[in-house]
Amino acid sequence: MAGSLAEVDPRWAWSPYEPDQRRPWNRAQAAHLYRRAGFAANWRELNEAVAHTPADAVEKLFSAGPSVGAFERQMDSLSATLLTAGGAQRLSAWWLYRMLHTPDPLTEKTTLFWHGHFATSAEKVNDPRAMLAQHALLRENALGSFAPMVQGISRDPAMLIYLDSVSNRKSHPNENYAREVMELFCLGLGAYTERDIQELARCFTGWEIYRGRFRFNEYQHDFGSKTLLGKTGNFDGDQGVEIVLAQPAAARFIARKLIHYFVCDEPTLPEPLVEALAQQLREQQFDVGHAVRTILGSQLFFSEHAAARKVRSPVELGIGLLRALEATTNMTELAADLAQLGQAVFFPPNVKGWDGGRTWINSSTLLGRANLIGRLVRPGESRLAGGGMAELAASHGVDGPEAFVDWLLELLVAVPVDAPARQPLVALARSSDMDNEGVAGVVQAIGALPEFQLC
Repeated sequence: MAGSLAEVDPRWAWSPYEPDQRRPWNRAQAAHLYRRAGFAANWRELNEAVAHTPADAVEKLFSAGPSVGAFERQMDSLSATLLTAGGAQRLSAWWLYRMLHTPDPLTEKTTLFWHGHFATSAEKVNDPRAMLAQHALLRENALGSFAPMVQGISRDPAMLIYLDSVSNRKSHPNENYAREVMELFCLGLGAYTERDIQELARCFTGWEIYRGRFRFNEYQHDFGSKTLLGKTGNFDGDQGVEIVLAQPAAARFIARKLIHYFVCDEPTLPEPLVEALAQQLREQQFDVGHAVRTILGSQLFFSEHAAARKVRSPVELGIGLLRALEATTNMTELAADLAQLGQAVFFPPNVKGWDGGRTWINSSTLLGRANLIGRLVRPGESRLAGGGMAELAASHGVDGPEAFVDWLLELLVAVPVDAPARQPLVALARSSDMDNEGVAGVVQAIGALPEFQLC
């Protein structure tokens, strides 16, 4: 569908994707799906996807299969070891390991979305057990109903510490959490008043932590009548959240954020487009999984309005490259590298989370991103399926410099690379003798392309 995003018919946008001659279902579209709904796909996964319908490929992302149970037990064991060893810095490496090896990438990618939405930093909380508990809450509800997640996060010890809610007393209500529930978590600016914040803060009085767990202290709760967003009553925190979520602005706010995360970085989204998805959220009782399924299977998602319309975050860059190349690396080193590029998971910069989009890119981070890719593909730094880049390419039937470059571009890059940019890559591949060290240089050169920064 031609034209600007503002001209898109919402009915067409959220209807199921129908491949046609102009937008066929092929490896490029499958790679787009996997980059957005997960972190990337390897060559085998792309070929499997195009052997089925787009709807089948989307549905597979929602049914990860029997291997999930064994993987979760492995992660539980690793997290128990992490807690014994202590130190919040280990959390980042642990989660990156999950992202790289998970058999359920959609849940992991959506958990990362909620981590940026309900941003809580281990730097202030400084309690790995509390941070892991919050992480589990977000993952458990990642593709479920938004309402239980907000209720859960309101009682979450890490969040209570981070936003100073543990000091919320009836004699002196702390407004930090109430403000963020409205501004950053549920409604957005302009959908409430300062008086609403004050009244919601009263609802949360007496919510505290005792021995690492949430506790309601009735002696510190304000049982008086409150007027919140046009409703009057003796509301507690749970009822306050229900009133907030009943506002029409809540569904629009979450719909807009989901579109930004999965579809495009466009700074201004057309209101009719947002409202159409918001209406689905209202009708489905805030079922996030239903909304994400609609997005990922939609005409809009597989159109030019979505393809390559997002900048890769550092996590998407690093984990995506490793997953596409069937590789593993030292997760502690990777966590440090990604932190240098601006994205340390479990350590968001502030309660707003990461701004994302174009903010990921500047002269310093561009060089750092290229250097990271060079390190990840350098022989000896990462372990690739088959041993190295040359063996990996050969295992997929790729033979010769030109075929090698075209294979990498199809696997790794979201937009076609024109001939003037492709030819130096082919020349570099020819001069490499196609050994592991030489072809690693080709991957690093691809990683430095402007096109590679998009997903």
